[in-house]
Amino acid sequence: MRVPLTIIARHESWPLREAFVISRGAKTTADVVVAEVSDGTHTGRGEAVPYARYGETVGGVLDAIHSVAKHISSHADLVQQLKPGAALNALDCAFWDLESKRAGIPVSQLAGLSESISKVTAFTLSLGVPEVMAEKAMRVPHLSLLKLKLGGDGDDLRMRAIRHARPDAHLIVDANEAWTAETIRPLLDVAAECGIELIEQPLPAGHDDMLRSLAHIVPLCADESVHTADDIEGLVGRYDAVNVKLDKAGGLTGAIRLVETARRHDLKIMIGSMVATSLAAAPAMLLAPSADWIDLDGPLLLARDRDHGLRIDNGIVSPPESELWG
Repeated sequence: MRVPLTIIARHESWPLREAFVISRGAKTTADVVVAEVSDGTHTGRGEAVPYARYGETVGGVLDAIHSVAKHISSHADLVQQLKPGAALNALDCAFWDLESKRAGIPVSQLAGLSESISKVTAFTLSLGVPEVMAEKAMRVPHLSLLKLKLGGDGDDLRMRAIRHARPDAHLIVDANEAWTAETIRPLLDVAAECGIELIEQPLPAGHDDMLRSLAHIVPLCADESVHTADDIEGLVGRYDAVNVKLDKAGGLTGAIRLVETARRHDLKIMIGSMVATSLAAAPAMLLAPSADWIDLDGPLLLARDRDHGLRIDNGIVSPPESELWG
């Protein structure tokens, strides 16, 4: 006999240390949706971030969770009720957390994943003028992996300024779809000159087929062009890596399948997340053993994190404590 479940969801807003700027806009708070699933004895939590790029809003995600709550009696019901996105992510992670608490064993063990490990995360530098981005890069000499948000015009100057400021750092960049067919080749040349290790989503999703015939002098990573495992086959030949985000993949369950499928197609893996608290990053940390890079610096961007947040020392993220998740 199944125990009746109570499912609730709420909006939380967490102030950032400073404005977070990308090519599509800026934000000063992390607005997240937290789902809780309870059997009356144990409660599991999951956190997700509505993705405005795909028309998601806080209100829409809350409505989606509330509308399916009465139809869900088990973890397996989720994919019958929700498509991949923030609502599915929040509930999927909440169910994993609940099942971990019920069984008294970590989610990594329940999911058949490798034992959790600590790993260096990228630290994101918001889009800005080259001098300001370079100054911010020098402000964090203890962080060895920096991710530069780019925006199109002036990206050559940004890459050169930050490389000059931090000759020691490993650099990756995220163009957020801001490059064009005309600018990508010269910008790739500058990226190679600056020793950039990876470039995320240089061209808009749906307009990136030219990447098949372009020399990848710097490896290219799909972000907006990849959501779920079903997208992987179409990326082969265009990209060298994929950014796996639980909010797009449909939670930890979908992300596991996405990682496995990408590996079968010889694609490298970045594990990423939206700007959120440690509760959102914690499930993604379980995929760190499978990743070439992780970009889970959301807690570092907050003015304050939630209790029992992820421990991040000199850019190295430790696996979550059970008091937080999983």
